[in-house]
Amino acid sequence: MSSAFRRGLPYAPIADDEAPEGLFDPRHERDACGVGFIVDLAGAKSHAIVADALSILENLEHRGAVGADPLAGDGAGILVQIPHAFLARECRKQKPGFDLPEPGQYAVGFLFMPQDARLMAHCERVWARILREEGLELIGWRSVPVDNSCLSEMVKATEPVHRQVFIARPASISDDAEFERKLYMVRKVVSNAIYDAYKGRDIGHYTVSLSARTLVYKGMFLSYQVKKYYDDLSDPLFASALALVHQRFSTNTFPSWKLAHPYRMVAHNGEINTLRGNVNWMAARQASVSSKLFGSAIDKLWPISYEGQSDTACFDNALEFLTMGGYSLAHAAMMLIPEAWAGHETMDRRRKAFYEYHACMMEPWDGPAAMAFTDGLQIGATLDRNGLRPARYLETTDGRVIMSSESGVLAIPEPMIKQKWRLQPGKMLLIDLAKGRIVSDDELKAEISGKHPYETWLKRTQIQVGDLPLPKKSVRRSNVALLDLQQAFGYSQEGLKMLMAPMAHTGQEAVGSMGTDTPVSVLSHKPKPLHTYFKQNFAQVTNPPIDSTREELVMSLVSFIGPRPNLLDLEGTSKVKRLEVGQPILSNEDLERVRQIGEVRDNHFTSVTLDITYPQEHGAKGMSDALDVVCAEAEEAVRSGDYNIVILSDRAVGPDRIPIPSLLATSAVHHHLIRQGLRTSVGLVVETGEAHEVHQFATLAGYGAEAINPYLAFETLAELCADPIKYGIDEKLTLKDAHKRYVKAIDKGLLKVMSKMGISTYQSYCGAQIFDAIGLRTSFVQKYFTGTHSQVEGIGLAQVARETVERHRQAFGNVPALATQLDVGGDYAYRVRGEAHMWRPGTVADLQHAVRSTANADAKTGKVPQKFRDYAHQIDEQSEQLMTLRGLFRIKNADEMDRKPIPMEEVEAAASIVKRFSTGAMSYGSISREAHTTLAIAMNRI
Repeated sequence: MSSAFRRGLPYAPIADDEAPEGLFDPRHERDACGVGFIVDLAGAKSHAIVADALSILENLEHRGAVGADPLAGDGAGILVQIPHAFLARECRKQKPGFDLPEPGQYAVGFLFMPQDARLMAHCERVWARILREEGLELIGWRSVPVDNSCLSEMVKATEPVHRQVFIARPASISDDAEFERKLYMVRKVVSNAIYDAYKGRDIGHYTVSLSARTLVYKGMFLSYQVKKYYDDLSDPLFASALALVHQRFSTNTFPSWKLAHPYRMVAHNGEINTLRGNVNWMAARQASVSSKLFGSAIDKLWPISYEGQSDTACFDNALEFLTMGGYSLAHAAMMLIPEAWAGHETMDRRRKAFYEYHACMMEPWDGPAAMAFTDGLQIGATLDRNGLRPARYLETTDGRVIMSSESGVLAIPEPMIKQKWRLQPGKMLLIDLAKGRIVSDDELKAEISGKHPYETWLKRTQIQVGDLPLPKKSVRRSNVALLDLQQAFGYSQEGLKMLMAPMAHTGQEAVGSMGTDTPVSVLSHKPKPLHTYFKQNFAQVTNPPIDSTREELVMSLVSFIGPRPNLLDLEGTSKVKRLEVGQPILSNEDLERVRQIGEVRDNHFTSVTLDITYPQEHGAKGMSDALDVVCAEAEEAVRSGDYNIVILSDRAVGPDRIPIPSLLATSAVHHHLIRQGLRTSVGLVVETGEAHEVHQFATLAGYGAEAINPYLAFETLAELCADPIKYGIDEKLTLKDAHKRYVKAIDKGLLKVMSKMGISTYQSYCGAQIFDAIGLRTSFVQKYFTGTHSQVEGIGLAQVARETVERHRQAFGNVPALATQLDVGGDYAYRVRGEAHMWRPGTVADLQHAVRSTANADAKTGKVPQKFRDYAHQIDEQSEQLMTLRGLFRIKNADEMDRKPIPMEEVEAAASIVKRFSTGAMSYGSISREAHTTLAIAMNRI
């Protein structure tokens, strides 16, 4: 694997100055900003367009953020066409001066350079060398004049040196697009060379823009500071026919010069909620994408995005990659932010075929977004499928179009307004300067969707799972008792009665109150499934969630199983088939269709089932080796070319076979194949007995499962239907209907979970890793759940394995309490021998008595009732019993700084527990409550 390819991986180390510090992590980027553009339809360049754009920017100031220092902003900038007359004059003033070729015959790059003169000189030498190696001529350099008197001292401390580089277009390149592509290649090679030279450390070099068409001026400004800082922008010769401006509001990160907008092609108001998955999939495609436009030189482009970039920066990189790969600007934008098509019954069939065809090539970059974009020839904007960001536009009688986050950014007299409207969900506004007019959404998409026979291409390549022939072989059944299997996979009485039965009965999840008073899994005294260590993120700050019921039209559970086509295949030449399912929960019959798909002639699919169980005698220590075997088998299956669907199955579980947690196996294989550049060559299906709750399905999807078969859940439904009175379901409910309603409930649950993060499609959610790990060791997360945020340290693979082995031992051992029934559970309500609760009968009763006795107490005495003391003692005691994370902390006062000697018996007791835990004699979850308390008190005193 080349170093360039490794750099593109989503788990590449981030720069030192971007490393997490305290509770701050720069990887969590979120934007909610002001964006706008102005364009002359006739393409006439003028300084008035630039001046009006700066006025728009200043009128969007309220949409930007201001720090505690009133002169420190989150970022602002402007993108314009190259002002040739201005630059030609300024270049002649340089010492030594130089002349520029005619417009279009040269490119200009705007660079942020290091303040250190030696580092800057090295960067300039790298540029000169690579331009020479790539066959381009360096014309000269220009220092951009700036006035930083308007900036705060804090911003000045991070201020880069501003340099412009001028590059001649060789006579051998006659096509404008080819020249832009060559410049793109040069920029990537330079960035990689400097990145490698300083081992990923950010030295302050950043290419703001490099093009023969456009030029970007931006920085860590407030909106009005852009004009004051850059003297160029006030010069009457500084002219353009279009200008794109942006004022940033950074909600969850510190601002920086390079994260200001516009980027090289886009400016964005909103958030890309699926960023981690999008970055993962783009990195995975690097090994399989090819293009005749780049040829063998395509390897120089990797990575498409660097770790640590914002969501908009990554989107800009993806849009640029697609357009340089041959797609038109609007076509690429439609691929990245498609409108809702799956449930749109009235959409034109050709347009629907366009979206369905591209759905397998590129997952949506989903989230609330008003995305403005330009390549210098066209400028436009599009909204996400939900329309969750404002964007209004108007056309004037003198041939200008103004688009902004809100109306009124320029004082346009009403008689001069020819038309005005707003962007609607999923719609696109495009101004084509060559045509000199607005291209309507319908006209634009009809033209693009009619350019190729997408319906024909779909019929040639698409296979629906439901259309496959019935399996020749029956579903494989286990001879292990149902109760033993349920216990091995963590089922409980509570789960059957409170979760599965209502789903089978009503077709939807049971409704419960918010909140939980149980310990997080790492502090629980019971062995917990791995899924419970992951907590779903939710939309917050400026990012609204979606009502998945009312917004049903924009939600989609369509999933594609199998290899992904070449992303840069513009002509539909790919022979790669696409296996589509309407929703990701596979019945046993559908799974067998997929398992036996290789027997269907001319379908180009073959599947292999990999066992994710391992011998019981290997114990907890055997899980690591078993994971390595599964990953190696998956890699070999793909490399051999014999298989393009991998089914991870734990059906072999039994007294002598321990299952690897399905989430762990899925994520391990998913990330291993990404690391090997093979993930886009294979589909990943999970056949597991573990998944039966919505959260479990969500985590499997989030870590790469394109489809899931919960075989044990289906077998459990048969048990529920056999005893309807016990489980409170309809006595007339057939097993077939129970299956149907259960799958419907899981589907609705997935939509609800996706919508909490503002995600609309399963394709976007698959592999998006929208979770935080709570109580998992960082090294464990980095290896098997790469890219997942883990702020609270905890257990690793050894402890996960021990808890899995403990569940397996209880299931197939001689535990009297589990001989005839499942564990009671107790996560949702207090149960004897169940999970611990902070609000248990004793605390509730004492609180009730305390309130009543306080009401009757003599206020003059001021005595605290004994019942309240009892209640307070129980609550305080929970901290020592490790019921909450805050119980791990103890605030010291000045009097406690001189510590008393620790009693030896406390040290010995704590040491005994730590020794037994470290040697594997006991799992973390099996530590008794008394031992928990002893350990906590001893460690607290230490």
